[in-house]
Amino acid sequence: MSAIIEMKEVNKWFGDFQVLKDINLEVAEKQKIVVCGPSGSGKSTLIRCINRLEEHQKGTIVVDGNELSEKTKDIEKIRAEVGMVFQQFNLFPHLSILDNCTLAPIWVKKTPKKKAEEFAMRQLDQVQIADQAAKFPGQLSGGQQQRAALARALCMEPKIMLFDEPTSALDPEMIKEVLDAMVNLAKQGMTMIVVTHEMGFAKEVADEVVFMDEGMIVEKAKTKEFFDNPKNERTKLFLSQIL
Repeated sequence: MSAIIEMKEVNKWFGDFQVLKDINLEVAEKQKIVVCGPSGSGKSTLIRCINRLEEHQKGTIVVDGNELSEKTKDIEKIRAEVGMVFQQFNLFPHLSILDNCTLAPIWVKKTPKKKAEEFAMRQLDQVQIADQAAKFPGQLSGGQQQRAALARALCMEPKIMLFDEPTSALDPEMIKEVLDAMVNLAKQGMTMIVVTHEMGFAKEVADEVVFMDEGMIVEKAKTKEFFDNPKNERTKLFLSQIL
């Protein structure tokens, strides 16, 4: 299978601090990858480079046949294909949930308003908050807001979904409803890269697990192999602490 995301020898610095070191990663279409590792290991930076929210300084990143570089003119086109859900929900507080979902399709993809609203309602229904469409973000629970953020990303009909610790800001009782929505999305065949500490989710959904430490990919393996038989000492230590 050809890769829809390809990272070769990717390096990134923040000033003098090297946050990514020689990252090599291929993700096939419809593949589900979970990225885990201790805080500060470069996980979030890695996925933020895939839609160029962060710029890498060395190496190549190719997303769906488009190489990302300073010269990338159609970065908006690439971002339209790559949906992202953040730790914080990043919803516009002054817009209803429905308007949050239709804003980008109407402005970026020039979708007619009625069509955008119909499609958005289907996405909100999929994450089970269609009944909240007229409310504002502040009227929703954290779990509902995160599902709204997921629906908003899906309204752009992305080929790839990136998740940056989507449950880390949530109360424990709300985590399951967000993970359930993500499991549902995975079952539909969405290509997904998920930065998370939710190892139960990783076991259920991921095809492969990537373990990062100090800006490097330390270990990458099929999910069962990763949990049953980790090779690297740092991976073993991390799993012993988190499981």
